[in-house]
Amino acid sequence: MTSARTRARMVARLREEGIRDETVLAAMNAVPRHIFVEESLASRAYENTPLPIGHGQTISQPWVVARMTELARQGKHLQNVLEIGSGSGYQTAVLALVADHVYTVERIGALVAKARRHLRELKLTNVAIKHGDGSAAMEEPLQFDAVVVTAGTSVLPEALLAHLNIGGRMVVPLATEGKSDTQRLTVIERTAGGFKEQTLDAVRFVPLLPGMA
Repeated sequence: MTSARTRARMVARLREEGIRDETVLAAMNAVPRHIFVEESLASRAYENTPLPIGHGQTISQPWVVARMTELARQGKHLQNVLEIGSGSGYQTAVLALVADHVYTVERIGALVAKARRHLRELKLTNVAIKHGDGSAAMEEPLQFDAVVVTAGTSVLPEALLAHLNIGGRMVVPLATEGKSDTQRLTVIERTAGGFKEQTLDAVRFVPLLPGMA
């Protein structure tokens, strides 16, 4: 259940389910999802379902990871990407294969350690992981081609939009205010004249929480 053949079957399903970006599909094929889940769940790693990773968090289902990455790329080369919510590092690893550099922030210290261990195992050296509050404004004066938020929120993290380059995109599961279980993938694109917003697929993520743990 953890073989390259199993991953290839997962990628075939993703293609059938509408993922078109071949660069993203190649990254999904290259990253061994089973190392990012608990050993007892490894046999389910390539099912299209979220799985628990401890601390009340989950690893997103493969389709969602592929879809968010595809939306962030929009067929373009990505230099710098910001990820809010590293989790166990799976989405981070996929982003690291389609971007020159990934800067990722995780509020739970134990998951930071876990993600670092997994990324070292894969010898991914173009990732910087920070233990911090991803819902807060960033102290570093960094600019990004894409921001990928892997937690649901009803309040658009506007402080992060300032870190987007012109032409850059934020992909975020945005909930209707007061309805945290009703989320849609939302793309915010920065243009020379401001921001454009597009609402897409229905999804379900754990909430974006403030503070550190």
